[in-house]
Amino acid sequence: MAHQPNLPKTHRALVLSSTTEPPTVQTIPTPQATAGSAIVRILVANVIANSRDIYNGKKKYAFPTPIVIGSSAIGRIAAVGPDATLLTPGQLVLVDVITRGRDDPSAVFLSGLHEGFTNGSRKLMYGEWRDSTYAEYAKAPLENCFPLDEKRLLGPVDDGGLGYSVENLAYMSALLVPYGGLRDIDLGAGETVIVAPATGSFGGAAVLVALAMGARVIAMGRNVEALDKVAARSERIEAVPITGDVQADAEALRKFGPADAFLDISPPEAVKSTHIKSGIIALGQSGRVSLMGGFNEDIFIPYSVVMHRNLQLRGKWMYERQDIAALIKMIETGVLRLGESAGVRPFGKFALEEGEDAFTVAAENAGMGMQTLIAP
Repeated sequence: MAHQPNLPKTHRALVLSSTTEPPTVQTIPTPQATAGSAIVRILVANVIANSRDIYNGKKKYAFPTPIVIGSSAIGRIAAVGPDATLLTPGQLVLVDVITRGRDDPSAVFLSGLHEGFTNGSRKLMYGEWRDSTYAEYAKAPLENCFPLDEKRLLGPVDDGGLGYSVENLAYMSALLVPYGGLRDIDLGAGETVIVAPATGSFGGAAVLVALAMGARVIAMGRNVEALDKVAARSERIEAVPITGDVQADAEALRKFGPADAFLDISPPEAVKSTHIKSGIIALGQSGRVSLMGGFNEDIFIPYSVVMHRNLQLRGKWMYERQDIAALIKMIETGVLRLGESAGVRPFGKFALEEGEDAFTVAAENAGMGMQTLIAP
């Protein structure tokens, strides 16, 4: 039998009925745990920088309506299905936004955000896993709920804990995206990686992850002031502004020696930027490239450089399940820091009724270490 202790009959959720009107808080039936699922009491859920443009239709993300919107979250298990073997009520967990088909790994969608790119992913989002985490309770696949060592993470420092808050833990989701790309190209300790652009939310997170992996970082960006702030975080960070001159920028990168790896995590607006070509040219022999940008158009690749230097180009959309477990270990051991000691803090925390305010704050504060949350 499913273990469903004392779940209320109804709960409150932020529901988007159409991209032509703002989401509203509605009282709806509380989801029930079935085989392969867990019900999570949501504590805090992340708000990504482009949420406003996704939910107002400016960005043409496809998803069903009406829908309980959301993203990755931190919560406590409230109920589990009859086949749960590890998760138990009360357990602190990370609820991952990426939902995958159990019988088809190519069927992938982003909960509360995007239906994915296959008929299988659409079937999942339009059916069993339609609703997301901007709600008091959310139903998630068992495999999307990652147990967290509460004593270690939230416990006081003088008792062997790391002293984090639940809000601090939510930043894991931002770190996971670039970690997926960096791990995919086997970034190692002592290597040099170019990160571009390095001043935004995901680029900034990439810098923090790369440092924790033991690498030296060459941060690129157009905003020189923001870039200098990134470089000031560690003696293992160098800064190279993007000027639009391919060769000059490549030479500026090469002043630090041939780079071992290059992570591009550009937004769609940067599709015409010159930094990708500069970054590839700056790589040494057998260098590796991770392409994680949001481009919908083709870009120019310096073919001859790639061929003669034996470079490897890999695309990476988000991350894998094993990456989540590995990143959690990094955080629980203290290798990768969270919170204000790492220069990361919640920029704003909002109730469900303040969803529109949360989207605006997230859009206007999308720099390195800035975080916006919804607390149902």
